[in-house]
Amino acid sequence: MEGDGSFFGVIFQLAVLAFFLWVFWKIFEKAGKPGWAAIIPIYNVIVLLEIVGRPVWWILLLFIPVVNIVVGFLLALDLSRSFGHELAFALGLFFLGFIFYPILAFGADTYRGPAAAG
Repeated sequence: MEGDGSFFGVIFQLAVLAFFLWVFWKIFEKAGKPGWAAIIPIYNVIVLLEIVGRPVWWILLLFIPVVNIVVGFLLALDLSRSFGHELAFALGLFFLGFIFYPILAFGADTYRGPAAAG
């Protein structure tokens, strides 16, 4: 049957999306922020910036090609440090996020405050 592959592809994509919304919900809650913020586009990035201690205007940097890659890595590094990890975990968040974000969400890590705040 034609189209079956695309149906199951959409179902798979929705399942992955739901899983990562749950992951970020848990990370936000660990950081003392409302979990529901993870499901609201743009606002979820603002909350992430607050969690790591970066200014809200950094959201503009995420719209600049190439700069957004550097900023994305810095946010991963700041998030890693905010939960007591270092560079190696940040590299995991950046390159293997599908493994490391769930580890951060469901592991025993505790939020230590915004890493970039001071």
